[in-house]
Amino acid sequence: MDSLRIGWIGTGIMGASMCGHLMTAGHTATVFTRRRERAEPLLARGAVWADTPRAVAAASDVTFTMVGYPADVREVVLGPDGVLAGAARGSVLVDMSTSEPALARAIADAAGTRGVATLDAPVSGGDIGAREARLSIMVGGDPATFAHIRPLFAHMGRTIVHQGPAGSGQHTKMVNQILIATGIIGVCEALIYARKSGLDVPTVLESVSGGAAGSWSLTNYVPRMERGDLEPGFMIEHFVKDMRIALAETKRLGLVLPGLELAERLYASLVDAGHGRKGIQALILALDRVG
Repeated sequence: MDSLRIGWIGTGIMGASMCGHLMTAGHTATVFTRRRERAEPLLARGAVWADTPRAVAAASDVTFTMVGYPADVREVVLGPDGVLAGAARGSVLVDMSTSEPALARAIADAAGTRGVATLDAPVSGGDIGAREARLSIMVGGDPATFAHIRPLFAHMGRTIVHQGPAGSGQHTKMVNQILIATGIIGVCEALIYARKSGLDVPTVLESVSGGAAGSWSLTNYVPRMERGDLEPGFMIEHFVKDMRIALAETKRLGLVLPGLELAERLYASLVDAGHGRKGIQALILALDRVG
C-alpha cells in the first residue's frame, strides 16, 4: 500500500478531490474523464492521462470509478473500452458512484470471471466532505478485498463501513438518500416558518441545531440558503436519479414510502424548471413557491 498504481475515472465535483488525496498519499494516478479539462488540475500534479477507461485499468492495480448515472457505470465498466476489458487478473475495481444494487452485483459477477475483485463503495458528504477527506464510505463486496483496500479509503473518508456482499454499499446509500430526501423537506419548511414569523435565522439555529432537531443538512444547508448560495455540492439532477433508484428498489421490495415520493416530485419540478444543476439546497425554491 506504500505506492500503488491508481486509476481514476470521473473527476467531477467530488472525484477530483478524492483522487487528489490518493496522490498526496504517494500513489501514482492514471485518469480519464469525459472532459479532459476537468482533469487538468490532477494532470498538473503528475497524473497521467488515458484515452479510455480500458487504458486506465490496464495501467492500474486499483481502478476507481466515480461517475454520474448507472448508464455511465455500465459504459465505463462493462463497455468494449471499459475497465473490465483492460483490467489485469488480480487487480481491483472500486465503483464509488451511486448506482443500482443489481448493477453492482452484475459487475461483481462479470469481474469475477476475469479474476478481478470488485467493491461497490458509494459515499456521502458532498463536495466539502470530498475536499476535507471526511466522507462516509459505504462498502459492499468481499470482506478480504475490503480489508485490502481500506487503507486507500482512509485517505478519502472518516467513516468507512463494510455493509455486506456486492450491492450492499448501494443499498446503504439508498438508505442515506431516503434520510436526506425527507429530512431536507423539514429543513426547508422550518426555515420558511422562521422567516415568516420574523425570527432571526442564525439565532434560531443556535437554539435548535444542538438538540434533537439538529442534523447535517440543517447545519450546512440553511446558511447556504440564507446567503442565496444554490451552487452544487451535490446536484439536484443526480439526487433525482438516486431517489428514482430508491423508488424502484422500494417497489421491488413491496414498500410504499410517501415521504420519498413527495421529495422526488418536488425535486423533479425543479429539474423541469431548469434548476437541475443547482445544489439540493435549492429545494427551498420549490417550497417557497408552494407557500
